[in-house]
Amino acid sequence: MEGTERENSTLPVDEYISHQRGMYESLHRKSLDNPEEFWNEHGNIVDWYSKWDRVLDDSNAPFYRWFLNGKMNVSYNALDRHVRSHRRNKAAYIWVGESGTEKIVTYHGLLKRVNAFAKALLDAGLKKGDRIAIYLPMIIEAPVAMLAAARIGVPFTLVFSGFGANSLAERIRDCGAKVIVTADGGNRAGKVIDLKKIVDEAVDQTSTVTEIIVVRNTGNPVDMVEGRDFWYDEVTKEQNAYVEPERMDSNDPLYILYTSGTTGKPKGVVHGNGGYSVWIANTLKWAFNPQEDDRWWCAADIGWVTGHSYIVFAPLILGLTSIMYEGAITYPEPDRMWDIIEKYGVNLLYTSPTAIRLLMRYGDAYPAKHDLSSLRVLGTVGEPINPAAWHWYFKTIGKSKCPIVDTYWQTETGGFIISPAIELGLGSLKPGSATFPLPGIDPVILDEQGNETPSNQKGFIAIRKPWPGMMISLNNDPERYKSVYFSKYPGKYFNGDYAMKDSDGYYWLLGRADEVMKVSGHRIGTIEIEDALVSFPEIAEAAVFSKPDEVKGEAIVAFVIPKHGVAHGRELTEKLKKGIRETMGPILIPDEIHYVHTVPKTRSGKIMRRVLKAVYTDQLPGDISTLENEASVNEIREAIETLRKEVGR
Repeated sequence: MEGTERENSTLPVDEYISHQRGMYESLHRKSLDNPEEFWNEHGNIVDWYSKWDRVLDDSNAPFYRWFLNGKMNVSYNALDRHVRSHRRNKAAYIWVGESGTEKIVTYHGLLKRVNAFAKALLDAGLKKGDRIAIYLPMIIEAPVAMLAAARIGVPFTLVFSGFGANSLAERIRDCGAKVIVTADGGNRAGKVIDLKKIVDEAVDQTSTVTEIIVVRNTGNPVDMVEGRDFWYDEVTKEQNAYVEPERMDSNDPLYILYTSGTTGKPKGVVHGNGGYSVWIANTLKWAFNPQEDDRWWCAADIGWVTGHSYIVFAPLILGLTSIMYEGAITYPEPDRMWDIIEKYGVNLLYTSPTAIRLLMRYGDAYPAKHDLSSLRVLGTVGEPINPAAWHWYFKTIGKSKCPIVDTYWQTETGGFIISPAIELGLGSLKPGSATFPLPGIDPVILDEQGNETPSNQKGFIAIRKPWPGMMISLNNDPERYKSVYFSKYPGKYFNGDYAMKDSDGYYWLLGRADEVMKVSGHRIGTIEIEDALVSFPEIAEAAVFSKPDEVKGEAIVAFVIPKHGVAHGRELTEKLKKGIRETMGPILIPDEIHYVHTVPKTRSGKIMRRVLKAVYTDQLPGDISTLENEASVNEIREAIETLRKEVGR
């Protein structure tokens, strides 16, 4: 199956997008043919203390430097310039707690909080270039801490609050954090997570931390060490403080965000101040075309790059109003997301295919209870969205009126790189395709030898030219930066993903390149089989990997999650196999189909197929610091044992 069915599946969106695709093509061509002129213009989306000497310095490639010698401050761009304008009293955040409590924080109020905390950090002895760690739930103090650190020139690492002590300690050690900002607890599905206890355990494994600042969030009792631990509200008493923003070089580090691979320790991706800010602000503007009065909800966690870029920095740079939610989207009922959209009039929703598939399992009745007419644009992030979920999202949530902005990007890219672009002319959508590269991005699909593949043929995606949002290095590991991202195809950035480009120029992302199977000589992306399984009305989610096979080379193993109330067993298995045979051919029929309630996922919602495969083959799974639910591993083992007993293996 080479994409013909997908290629012909288009949805015209002219009824709600007035621009034409020609506008996009002209801008994209200009960005590649004349990048100096293009970025001289689009670099002005942020304010600079002093302009750059050159747009791009590639003299030490692949360590590219953007807006050379330009001076700016991200905190100033996110706050000060808005407070001096008509946005002073505009809501920056509408925060919603799991219990239904809410806070509305204006740009003026957010600036006051940031100044107060920036002074507290200075009082703790921090100076430009020092490092801090932030380990907070989805509360207002998280963006405050990020912006305060940016204000005084202190690079931060924000660690997802679902990580355990060992993972937190590893990140603190690598970046050398002197201060940790945490909370007495976090709220999740009606339970309180004791964050301070985890921090204490992590600090015992490190040597650089001199101070812990604790936010009162849940009222959970915690141990406070005198002289080391301080309450956030006590160190930020000076509400009229003003801290002059540091004039940061464009290529000074802004933050370090750790991303896991299949082997080795997590990689500390370093993003700079200038190029990153320019990139994320432009990409949010191009892709979603937000308006002044819109309410934007990026329903991710700030602990991931999606939250860094599109909950905190880009929306604030553009002066938007964002929704923030602390809690589970299915608690106390599976309509929590739809309730928030209705109550706060959300216009632009950006969430993950994992969340969409989760909510699909509960059926159409929950969204039908709510008025979702405020929605104008729907977006997806984190992994390719399978067509079945795309159609449900489009029809059930968007009422067939909202375009779906299916974004492709990575922690390393800083922001969207392939995505529909509403502001630039959307054209037609193909369910499951991220459509076209954004301005400045020059992708190519290559085979193993580095040759460009023909249309509709799968290969590895790489990017031929640098772009402003790309990481500037890996923390403490420049050699790994070069070997991981620039050695496979010299001179090109290797994304590590499997993709194809169809004959209309649309890009289809097919999962990680290390998640490719070779069955009877055919290279198959796991996402293709998963899409086919999820297209059955009985199936909510699927995870696929391969096992060794003497005849085929590799055979397909599938773990599927049936929808609520669906009976599973041999009858359903035969139906799934027959359907795969009829739609995709006999080669792609899974050898084994297991039924489970959950599959191993990262805390950002991505399926950890390598963990599935490792459990199946009794191998070590590598880095599992991002594993969300350890119980899923035991369920996988039980499902494997059950099926093997049934077939007498």
